[in-house]
Amino acid sequence: MPNVVFDASTLVGALLKIGSVPERALLIARATATICLSDEVEAEIREVFARPKFAKYLTSGRAERILAVLTTAAVRVRPAVAVRDCRNVKDNKYLELALAGGAVTIVASDDDLLVLHPWRGIGIVTPAEFVRRYEAG
Repeated sequence: MPNVVFDASTLVGALLKIGSVPERALLIARATATICLSDEVEAEIREVFARPKFAKYLTSGRAERILAVLTTAAVRVRPAVAVRDCRNVKDNKYLELALAGGAVTIVASDDDLLVLHPWRGIGIVTPAEFVRRYEAG
């Protein structure tokens, strides 16, 4: 199974709307790929999910369900090589994770990552493109 990385922006999209394209991308990845996760990326995702501005849009247990889909079968990776290729330095952690995890794809909703496609042979695609590729077979 190919390895894949998700950025926090995509996962927020999955969090906020049941049945959304980002949620479909996450579920497809969970079923057909191996999700790579580092402690740093998981910490950022948990911090973002806990922001009060999202609470009013969430049903009970929604954040926990999305986190469970993300983390339960994820491969834990410890990036060893620092990357400085992204114009937003906070997003370099996704590139580092993808590189260390041997990912073939980063699913991103962040333009700072998407503009790098392809990066070192790793595709950086929107959730819609990820779903489209899966559905195309």
